[in-house]
Amino acid sequence: MTKWVYSFGDGQAEGSAQDRELLGGKGANLAEMCGLGLPVPPGFTITTEACAWYYAHERSYPPELERQVDAALAEVARITGRRFGDPRNMLLVSVRSGARASMPGMMDTVLNLGLNDDTVEALAAESDDERFAYDSYRRFIQMYSDVVLGLDHEVFEQILEDEKAQRGHEVDTEFTADEWREVITLYKAKIEEELGQPFPQDPREQLWGAIGAVFSSWMNHRAITYRRLHNIPASWGTAVNVQAMVFGNMGETSATGVAFTRNPSTGENRLYGEFLVNAQGEDVVAGIRTPQSITEAGRLESGSDKPSLEKLMPEAFAAFTRISARLEEHYRDMQDLEFTIERGKLWMLQTRSGKRTAKAALKIAVDMANEGLITSDEAVARIDPASLDQLLHPTIDPKAERDVIGVGLPASPGAATGEIVFSSDEAEELKAQGRKVILVRVETSPEDIHGMHASEGILTTRGGMTSHAAVVARGMGKPCVSGAGALRVDTRGGTLTALGRRFSKGEVITIDGTTGQVLAGAVPMLQPELSGDFAAIMEWADAARRMKVRTNAETPADARMARSFGAEGVGLCRTEHMFFEGDRIVAMREMILADGETDRRAALEKLLPMQRSDFVELFEIMAGLPVTIRLLDPPLHEFLPKTEDEIEEVAASLGIEAERLRERTEALHEFNPMLGHRGCRLAVSYPEIAEMQARAIFEAAVEAGARSGSQVVPEIMVPLVGVTAELDFVKARIDAVAADVMRERDTRIGYLVGTMIELPRAAIAAGAIAESAEFFSFGTNDLTQTTFGISRDDAASFLETYRRKGILEEDPFVSLDREGVGELVRLGAERGRAARPDLKLGICGEHGGDPASIAFCEEVGLDYVSCSPFRVPIARLAAAQAAVRNKA
Repeated sequence: MTKWVYSFGDGQAEGSAQDRELLGGKGANLAEMCGLGLPVPPGFTITTEACAWYYAHERSYPPELERQVDAALAEVARITGRRFGDPRNMLLVSVRSGARASMPGMMDTVLNLGLNDDTVEALAAESDDERFAYDSYRRFIQMYSDVVLGLDHEVFEQILEDEKAQRGHEVDTEFTADEWREVITLYKAKIEEELGQPFPQDPREQLWGAIGAVFSSWMNHRAITYRRLHNIPASWGTAVNVQAMVFGNMGETSATGVAFTRNPSTGENRLYGEFLVNAQGEDVVAGIRTPQSITEAGRLESGSDKPSLEKLMPEAFAAFTRISARLEEHYRDMQDLEFTIERGKLWMLQTRSGKRTAKAALKIAVDMANEGLITSDEAVARIDPASLDQLLHPTIDPKAERDVIGVGLPASPGAATGEIVFSSDEAEELKAQGRKVILVRVETSPEDIHGMHASEGILTTRGGMTSHAAVVARGMGKPCVSGAGALRVDTRGGTLTALGRRFSKGEVITIDGTTGQVLAGAVPMLQPELSGDFAAIMEWADAARRMKVRTNAETPADARMARSFGAEGVGLCRTEHMFFEGDRIVAMREMILADGETDRRAALEKLLPMQRSDFVELFEIMAGLPVTIRLLDPPLHEFLPKTEDEIEEVAASLGIEAERLRERTEALHEFNPMLGHRGCRLAVSYPEIAEMQARAIFEAAVEAGARSGSQVVPEIMVPLVGVTAELDFVKARIDAVAADVMRERDTRIGYLVGTMIELPRAAIAAGAIAESAEFFSFGTNDLTQTTFGISRDDAASFLETYRRKGILEEDPFVSLDREGVGELVRLGAERGRAARPDLKLGICGEHGGDPASIAFCEEVGLDYVSCSPFRVPIARLAAAQAAVRNKA
């Protein structure tokens, strides 16, 4: 028979902290504290498996559950000397949720359960405090009606506010027992009026109503949203914790509070928290009364004239301090604690690892390692890699007021303020004048590269987390909010409309790429600090990891930024990004419009010195570290103008007829450019393009090597190979150019030629391709597109619906799809290395900066990951954590 209920109390427990999956975080920790002999009110936990049963069986309970709950209630009765439902010697309980992952404030709680018109009188007599008893009853009615009966708590708050105003009361504690009786009468009348039935008086009915409500709250809107934001599977479910009530609202010797063993904002090693006298737990977080500081030091810092717990109840405070220190040492982590003091006696209601800022997480981890509480590997494992984004970019000051005018997707972290501009040319022009701008577009294209580079941040009304704007912005380390569909952009009129407000070109806005918010005006910022604890954690991470971390970079600024963040080379240099500025785009267009090979080569000759100088600088910045350069990848039409106005303007600048340009643009049009004439297919059709790029690479390698005195070994990547013969054809041209340059310069050049595995066929045929390729770089952006048959630029319109409906747990463009795309990566790696054991393997898609995807790369045995510069520290930390897990 399945055990659905686990008891704890009186220094003993049927579970422990190891049973987190079964008992949830709260239940496991209550059992653990009981086992440690700490003062914990007795109770029992209904398991997460019961929750799974509940949802699998049309919200019903397992047949054995009721009997097991009755037995557990009897055990609580034995420990407390009280019986549930007995009007003369009543046992009151709390009913709380407890998922295995902490979800603060997301789910529902019921306190004082078991009170009714009879037991409230018994509670008044026993406590010798009528006011306390009726205060507890009105709290229970209000909470139960909200959580279980579905009557909004605002209904009761309005009654309470009206009664306060009528009686001249400022706070709840001023109500007398008789006044609470009158409030309760009004509450019950309102319930019957709204619901057509009286408030339930049977304690057993109350209990099962509350248990059902807690299970149901696992699927409420806020819990679903929280799980989606924190990647918590719906299948985990929640446990239900039923516990004997202890009362913090039994007068001036009673209190309730919440505390952290260290400061969750700064990480400082001292007790931090708040409490209220004569209150219950919900009062502390509800904001109805101003809480008091637990410590005297905290009181002095806050400037409060209300006494601290340390001064007001010194014995309870001393006991709490001892228990806090013991729990932190036991769990070897900063703890978030809830407690109640009932007539001077301290009771512990909860402990869990506390939520903290990224800055605090670093300090706590480093301090605990230095204190000998944890190892350096454990310190590395304690940091959420994604949280480092808070530290690598400017962020909005948490104290600043936010005038939010719209919300989109948090596509690239950090915050930026600037004047609105609607074109890339405007952005570049104002940047040259020393002004800061935000580029606002419906969507961006490769031709916007110069404007994105000139901007402080990018805002688009279309596109998802892996749209062009999002990917390029992350690569540049610029904040980006994409897919802000509620905003309206009128490029011609030069206006942005949001929430009925119109903003014109030149007006200042702020975007927060970490939250997706768009704000009116300038907002105060905080600048990142990357020394101290951050540096210590990264040093420990580097010592622990196996995989190298490279960067995706094509500009000197990107490369320098990545080196400052610890990049160990360039894993992807997208050469097409070098063609979109100034004279380069003109020469590129001349090449595309050329009538034949001779004219094409003439145009390419203009691009050669520009490419060469770019590569020289890149090689010098990387100072002997590997640099992987991808040959031209996108279809040629991306370099041509799109609108009639642009065609007229470009034709005039090139000195050709607009009609000729229009015809060439139409000739290059493709129905599905993603699967069209691009990548190695361009090099097969126009070998002179690959030859020019290869010459620029080799001549730059010679020049950079001569300057540094050491050999530069470039890695040349041929994109979109699906057939070995494609790679063989392009590689032959690269080898021929290498031979020419070596003969001309009278030198030897070491180099590698490899390919990007971004087509399912390439992964399947990896063994044959590896006979020609010296390295593979898995381009998982395109591999995901071609495996799923989904365009990443169009997927935002439905992928979120898929996530919400449980069809996909993760956006496959954000976190690698292990079952499909991941299996192709694994297959490609295994077959490639079987054919060539020394084959170098890496990943350079957006997944190279995603911690979950990096963990998969460690499992598969890739040599390196490559990501955008600002994600390099995240990748270093994630790679270390993956290595530590694999060692374990």
